[in-house]
Amino acid sequence: MNINVTLVIQMVVFFAVIWFTMKYIWPQILGAMEEREKKIADGLAAGDRAEKELNQAKAKVETLITEAKEQASHIKDQATQMATKIKDQAKSDALAEKERQLHAAKAEIEQEANRAKEALRQQVSALAIAGTEQLLSKEVDAAKHADLLDDLIKEI
Repeated sequence: MNINVTLVIQMVVFFAVIWFTMKYIWPQILGAMEEREKKIADGLAAGDRAEKELNQAKAKVETLITEAKEQASHIKDQATQMATKIKDQAKSDALAEKERQLHAAKAEIEQEANRAKEALRQQVSALAIAGTEQLLSKEVDAAKHADLLDDLIKEI
């Protein structure tokens, strides 16, 4: 056979294979490649979105933690203030109770002193009457001389 005919036939077959490949196989390969490229791009975009969402979630968590710390600090301050207020109130109540009891004790002591003075006055008046009776050797009527006794009690 002639080399030229062989070359021409080989060229025709080569172009036929290229044409067949370009017409039927190449679009499927390109479609698969485009689909694969689209999946990769979608995956990268989803990864970027997930990273952005993660960063947003981290920022939100940080904000929530900061707010929670501030709120806890505020609650702690309020509790401290309330404890101080309760302690001060208890101190003032205790002081008021102490003053009340002190006044009550003083009043009771004063009443007891007055009772003792009154009892002493009565004893002194009884002794004065007894002494006067002995001096005068006669009986002194306490009812008749009530004014005299009152004056004597006031002087004593």
